[in-house]
Amino acid sequence: MDFTKMEGLGNDFVVFDGPLSLNTDTIAALCDRRRGVGADGVLIVSALGVDQVKMEYFNADGGAAELCGNGLRCVARHAVDEGLVGGSEFTVETSMGHRRVSILDSGRVRAELGPIEAAPTDRLVDGHLVRTVDVGNPHAVIFVDDPGSAPVEEIGPELEHNAAFPDGTNVEFVTVWSFDVIDMRVWERGVGETLACGTGAAAVVAAAAASGRSATKATVRLLGGPLDVEIIEGVAWITGPATSVYTGTWLS
Repeated sequence: MDFTKMEGLGNDFVVFDGPLSLNTDTIAALCDRRRGVGADGVLIVSALGVDQVKMEYFNADGGAAELCGNGLRCVARHAVDEGLVGGSEFTVETSMGHRRVSILDSGRVRAELGPIEAAPTDRLVDGHLVRTVDVGNPHAVIFVDDPGSAPVEEIGPELEHNAAFPDGTNVEFVTVWSFDVIDMRVWERGVGETLACGTGAAAVVAAAAASGRSATKATVRLLGGPLDVEIIEGVAWITGPATSVYTGTWLS
């Protein structure tokens, strides 16, 4: 099976043209960084017409996820590069509905994540004060003094599998430096710590804005680089790079 390795801010994916069906074991094997291609997840992109493609996303553990922001931007880049669509603005069919995307003149990709809602107040979960956010997938945002020293690998999996989150959750560790600059690290559900998370960045801005810490438009600085986030009338948008790294053939 031919594939393209792609990354958005270091959040990396194995991308296949669909339609295609992959089982959980194959997806986990593809994402294995020692015995496979190595990735945070697998994307399957299927052409639906001149202005629409379908996106299917699976985490590194083989489980399907509702939405992936950096994956959505990579899907958009792949669709244009491979001629699956006829222009630079089109829609992507996801499990959460249709999302608008566009390739900007700068080469960066702007993508609509859809409705976003932050809880009105924080909640205490096993001693951790978190602000939950729904971006189509679940997030728990923790405000800390310094993400660089936050115990991500300890608290991340603890909250991901906590009974308070029946479907699991992504966990963000966040410092707001100014009204429009935010730093974060992220523990992704079904993956572990990653260099970036698009929906996580949007969740962080929503949580910071809801708690009066930031505006609804901000740059989120992740380990993999900066991502621009804007929430317009309750809908989240992200803008950042998406790059094809190499192509190959999976033989297993």
